[in-house]
Amino acid sequence: MNPALPVARDELHGSAAATPWIVSGYLLAAGSLMPVAGRLGDLHGRRRMLTLGTALFGIAAVLCALAPSLPLLVAARVLQGAGGALLMPAGLALLTHACPPGHGRRATGRALGLAGLATVSGPFIGGVLARSVSWRAVFWLAVPLALAAALCARRAAESRDPQARQRFDTAGAAAATGALVCLVRWLAHPAAWGWAMGAAALGALFVRAERRSPAPLVDLALFRNRPYVALTAGGAVANSATVALLYVVPWVLQRDQGWSVRDAGVAFLAPAVALAVGGPAAGRVRPAAAVPVMAGCLALAAAALGWAAYGAGAPALLMASTGGAGALGVAGGLALTGTQAVVRRERAGEASGVTKAALTATAGIWLAVTGGGTGGVTGAGGTGVSSVGTGSGARPALALPAAACLAGAAVLVLMVLVPRVREHLRRRADGGRGST
Repeated sequence: MNPALPVARDELHGSAAATPWIVSGYLLAAGSLMPVAGRLGDLHGRRRMLTLGTALFGIAAVLCALAPSLPLLVAARVLQGAGGALLMPAGLALLTHACPPGHGRRATGRALGLAGLATVSGPFIGGVLARSVSWRAVFWLAVPLALAAALCARRAAESRDPQARQRFDTAGAAAATGALVCLVRWLAHPAAWGWAMGAAALGALFVRAERRSPAPLVDLALFRNRPYVALTAGGAVANSATVALLYVVPWVLQRDQGWSVRDAGVAFLAPAVALAVGGPAAGRVRPAAAVPVMAGCLALAAAALGWAAYGAGAPALLMASTGGAGALGVAGGLALTGTQAVVRRERAGEASGVTKAALTATAGIWLAVTGGGTGGVTGAGGTGVSSVGTGSGARPALALPAAACLAGAAVLVLMVLVPRVREHLRRRADGGRGST
């Protein structure tokens, strides 16, 4: 949608201040509602939630395409975000249950590979449609895809959590949604500390509500699952770095290297393929090895992004981007395939909802860093002026995600090593007491 923002704003005579809400409204609704949507799938059926979500997403796409004004377009985008929140966690959990035990990771990995292709081709396709047809064509394109997804979902067997109480945790849902709304708003406006304080206060209320609820929205034991927390946190870092890579590299090729939009899009096919291959590769990683592999991928991504930030020439940039995209693709895939493998299948929707909420929220980090939304992150489509290119140039904008990846890798290594060292010391102590 980013490349179509300036075109939509001009046609609808919207204000520059309201335009970012076309993107932010979607992210806000999708990110904040995913934990609720994931649990609804566990309670009432994942296939039902997936079908409902795709239908809502398609209907909202029609409303977006027909919107006569910018406020109505933003409202339709918020509705579309709600549909996305319903379908994404439910789709991941349903795919996990549709496959025999042990095979779900590979199927999910292949699905993530398709998602990777969509991620990298979306800005390019959006830019082409906005310039040659209309920005409304971006939304019309989603309608047949949503219809096909809803029809295909009918072939899957229904699944839900058989041990779940049918009582829905309303207090927990309200607190979680409010906390995530405040968090996403703070990421979009880091100087507005009121949003951060609101997120902290509502987060505390959420924890209190979950401890008291007989049927919590999110079982707090999930956050004591060390592999789950490690993979979700690492995936959030990888997602932020991926967003940075997707927008900076095509923009640098066009502005600094003088390439056309078409040439930059063709050249970016290599990183795009590497990113897409990461999903199937992640699906082949054993659950026990997921955290160490993710740590290695983040370290490789840090090195590649650092090379891309300060290397010379387009060939070096593309080589570094390809290596970084491959590593980030595997890390992002492990955040979803790995977390599904380390939680109970009955609560797969709950786990995927929390993970997807974390990954979606981090998409706002790069938007906040670049000031995106008003045409600032439209490099892949060739429209607008990106704020990452001001000042010292766009390449150094990759240094921050490189540092985040390096820090994430270090934390994951510690999370793997510290328990092993403790276990080793405990065994030595037990052996010493036994010998005496």
